[in-house]
Amino acid sequence: MPRRNHPVDFMITSTRNPHIVQARKLTQRKHRRQQNRFMVEGLQILAMALEIMPFSNRIEPVEIFYSESLFTGKTAPRLLDELTAAGGVPIEVSPDVLNTLSERDKSQGLAVTFTLDRLEWEYDELLDFLAPPRRRTSTPLTRLTLVLDKLQDPSNVGTIIRTADAVGAAAVIMFEPCVDPFDTKTVRGTMGSLFTVPFTRVQEPDEILSQLPKLGYRLVGADASLGETTYISNTLAGSVALFLGNEARGLSPELRRRLDAYVSLPLRGHAESLNVSVAGGVLMYEWLRQSQVLKNQPDKRVVS
Repeated sequence: MPRRNHPVDFMITSTRNPHIVQARKLTQRKHRRQQNRFMVEGLQILAMALEIMPFSNRIEPVEIFYSESLFTGKTAPRLLDELTAAGGVPIEVSPDVLNTLSERDKSQGLAVTFTLDRLEWEYDELLDFLAPPRRRTSTPLTRLTLVLDKLQDPSNVGTIIRTADAVGAAAVIMFEPCVDPFDTKTVRGTMGSLFTVPFTRVQEPDEILSQLPKLGYRLVGADASLGETTYISNTLAGSVALFLGNEARGLSPELRRRLDAYVSLPLRGHAESLNVSVAGGVLMYEWLRQSQVLKNQPDKRVVS
């Protein structure tokens, strides 16, 4: 079936084709940066990108690699047409070629590249976004921002971004060196939330540590040895910047001296620790619970 804006008038059947060679390089961070794009597959993730696109000028499809013989229903053809209408360039490839671009056992028929730098927020831009709006109500404004301290596992970061989206967090800030948010595993772990949650990466944490309190955030770290059990405290109520530490080392020593409070989760069995994405997810939902209590009782003072 011919497609509009098609760069070639034939199906690509060779992995040596320049379009395929460049796309396959996107598994590496340096090539994602050089080409200023990243690969996305999975119909659910692509559908979320399209759902958010009318409300965001940051989501820009570049190339759409597709194989109609791998389509199994009406969803993939619809997404192909909508992504093409959104400005993506459709490139028909053979099933074998598409499977070489796929991280899945078997491709669902679509693999799409998106512009990279448009999606990631600039640091100053994110701070402006996090600034509290002027309000005429006495109800406290409750916001959550996740701060990830040098996390290295792409699946953890992807899950945290997805959960942050689920609880309505304002943003995710990542301290370098951290895993690339555009890593294929990270993107898959977000299940599309990479397109909805504002995020940025920070080289030097000092400025963000001084700016967040000025924006009304309390700096709270997750730490099993220092934290008060979150279920018996209201440490997470209100506007919180929740700091989650590196998978192996926890929070950096330089951060520990700068945080306002710590929270922890009880460990009743033999496990010595929790996976950071699991702990972060539980704490995010506890923030949501405590913030709902705060909203329902606006005249009560929250004591940390």
